[in-house]
Amino acid sequence: MKNGQTIERLTLEDIMSERFSRYSKSIIQERALPDVRDGLKPVQRRILYAMNKDGNTYNKGFRKAAKSVGNVMGNYHPHGDSSIYEALVRMSQGWKLREPLIEMHGNNGSMDGDPPAAMRYTEARLSKIAGEMLRDIDRDTVDWVLNFDDTEYEPVVLPARFPNLLVNGATGISAGYATDIPPHNLGEVIDAVIALQKKPDATLADLMKYVHGPDFPTGGIIQGIDEIKKAYETGKGRIAVRSKTAIETLRGNKQLIRVTEIPYEVNKLQLVKQIDEIRIAKKIDGIAEVRDESDRNGLSIAIELKRDVDSKGILNYLFKNTDLQISYNFNMVAIDNMRPERLTLKRALSSYLEFQRLVVKKRTQFDLDKALDRQEIVQGLIKALSILDQVIKTIRGSKDKASARNNLIEAFDFTNAQAESIVNLQLYRLTNTDVTQLNAEAEALAERIEKFKAILADPKQLDLVLRNELRAIKKAYASPRLSEIEAEIENLKISTKVTVPDEDVVVLVSDDGYLKRSSVRSYRASEANENGLKSDDHPIFLKELNTRDHLMMFTNKGHLIYRPVFEITDTRWKDTGEHISQTIGLADDEKIIKTFAFKDLKATGSFLIATSDGYVKLTEFNKFLPGRTYKSHASVYEKLKQPDANVITIEYLSGNVDGYQVVVASQQGMATRYQLTEVSFSGAKSTGVRSIALKDGDEVASCQLATEDSIMAIITQRGSYKNLPVNEIPLAGRGRRGVIILKALKAQPHAIVGFVTVKPIDLEQPLHIYTDHRRVHDVVPIDHPMGERYSNGSFVVDVKSEGQPISIQKALN
Repeated sequence: MKNGQTIERLTLEDIMSERFSRYSKSIIQERALPDVRDGLKPVQRRILYAMNKDGNTYNKGFRKAAKSVGNVMGNYHPHGDSSIYEALVRMSQGWKLREPLIEMHGNNGSMDGDPPAAMRYTEARLSKIAGEMLRDIDRDTVDWVLNFDDTEYEPVVLPARFPNLLVNGATGISAGYATDIPPHNLGEVIDAVIALQKKPDATLADLMKYVHGPDFPTGGIIQGIDEIKKAYETGKGRIAVRSKTAIETLRGNKQLIRVTEIPYEVNKLQLVKQIDEIRIAKKIDGIAEVRDESDRNGLSIAIELKRDVDSKGILNYLFKNTDLQISYNFNMVAIDNMRPERLTLKRALSSYLEFQRLVVKKRTQFDLDKALDRQEIVQGLIKALSILDQVIKTIRGSKDKASARNNLIEAFDFTNAQAESIVNLQLYRLTNTDVTQLNAEAEALAERIEKFKAILADPKQLDLVLRNELRAIKKAYASPRLSEIEAEIENLKISTKVTVPDEDVVVLVSDDGYLKRSSVRSYRASEANENGLKSDDHPIFLKELNTRDHLMMFTNKGHLIYRPVFEITDTRWKDTGEHISQTIGLADDEKIIKTFAFKDLKATGSFLIATSDGYVKLTEFNKFLPGRTYKSHASVYEKLKQPDANVITIEYLSGNVDGYQVVVASQQGMATRYQLTEVSFSGAKSTGVRSIALKDGDEVASCQLATEDSIMAIITQRGSYKNLPVNEIPLAGRGRRGVIILKALKAQPHAIVGFVTVKPIDLEQPLHIYTDHRRVHDVVPIDHPMGERYSNGSFVVDVKSEGQPISIQKALN
């Protein structure tokens, strides 16, 4: 190509890998993660440095925030002004930072999630403690790099004379990494740094004598010493953060829950809204009113209760179901030695301590160099004043300044710097007073130089200087701890008397997806056929339950719908109830196929799940526990591999799987049988293992649990029914093709549409055969003889008048 350009042939994989690696590195190091040394992200560091350079400090007037943002964006941070302003505002918010680094005039947001005013309306300046972040930056303490357009230099890191990473914490998300470092108490962290300085081999227990745990700017109560230890030991952990509350007694035997502190980064407005929604929806009975009474004197949320209610039970419910109590996840990731690292408490303190030693060392070397330079000048001036007449004569005999300097160096052995200072000396400085001052200065410089050399020569002296400076910062800025720490995470026990009335009801789920609960009285006062359903609909679940029970409804597309019984629409038995699609979005061809009720969510059993495309699995009950969004979203309990596949079987086993067998039959009449123990346990979002080896075009008709004496009740698409003992099918290994259990016909062959397994003692119980004309045909197994594998049974359904059978099911208990 022209101009010496070449085209390289590279694979897309290589290009994407190399480009994304560069992008990820940039995001991690230049945007999202803080540096362990100063605890700042690049945008924060640039804001503080630019404001300091501009003289926008705590001891001067406020300036427009827009000016600072423009300065940062134009000189150091080539990104959007909104991101810079957001970072500036966050550093000023006292409810997010333990020690705010920016002071602002104007609206800088609120705990209610209100946005700050536009930058043209607000004013900002550095806080006093931010000055400690920048102190000594002009004394060669940190490295510098060129900015994005190579016009100015900016610091790689700030001197950070207090451990900002732990004091103010950090949060951020980058490519492959995220960080959540909570704020801590400045005094505690400085004490820990000093302790580590004195005892480098200090253990975590030693350090936690000083750093007891996070100290959030919003206060609150932290629970879980063991989790705090784990977080400090590994860099990752989870603690409970609870609001500070008190129960006040009102007149009329009423009580009020007063909230005075809330967990870190909880939106107060949303919290009040959560509690009020619980009151409106009557999820618990006992809350009369919720008020936000916060003012300039502090946060205050009043939860007024009704007369004679369990205030402790209501408070526990609110702790568990609102942001009055949250889980805070430690993830202490920061840039250390140019790499993202998950930090332990000791690693974070050690890295900061080593950096501060380097800062003090560089500053001392800088001061020493300056003192030595000045000492050289002072010594030259003293010498010149002692031979003043000769010096003046030499200067007067010179042609110009340069020759005068050279003549002084040649005649009196002055250094170049000394000669330069002498020729620049003003006449008024030639008095006796100045000689005295120079001698005093020389003595002071000699003392300073000795002091600096001693510090640089002796690490203990350097540590002493650092220790004294840290103690001075602690004395100036430390404040009492705001967050309380409790050793154990309280197990919140919520009495169901608080949340759900104890009532026996009848629950119905229909084939078309309607569900309802009615009082037992309404159910018993109605006729058997007055269930409110359409004539062609029928119940697939009908049972007397308690409002405190739990319902799990499984669809043919692998979705699980959970409902506490008390949340199901309460109607008269003669009413239809609500359709599941009113709250949960299901596909057009999706329907509920099985429903189970449980007394609580602590069951220890497991589910057998089988699909039409030949997969089967066992999944423990605890894998199906509902999430927080269960009301509007169904969870996945089976991952279907084929878009046209369906779940055909869900059975619950309350005990051990030993002793059970699995019988699988395909539509084309192949069947296999094997021990249930051959089916492995899998997660909720897995597909499972092969249940039967299907021929092309074949599907599983049904998969059922059985024992050695079970009977298969089989129905075909032509309306033929037969009983077949399961022991007619050889016991084999899982995933085999099996044996034929239908007689092959060239014309109009039979196909299995379904079967159920029946125990010998239940042969007199009727079975329901459902047809595509939405008709129900009952059949009693004992009325039909036991068939052989190579038979098709006897016709029981007239497909012309009743429709083609589509399933066979046991009658509801």
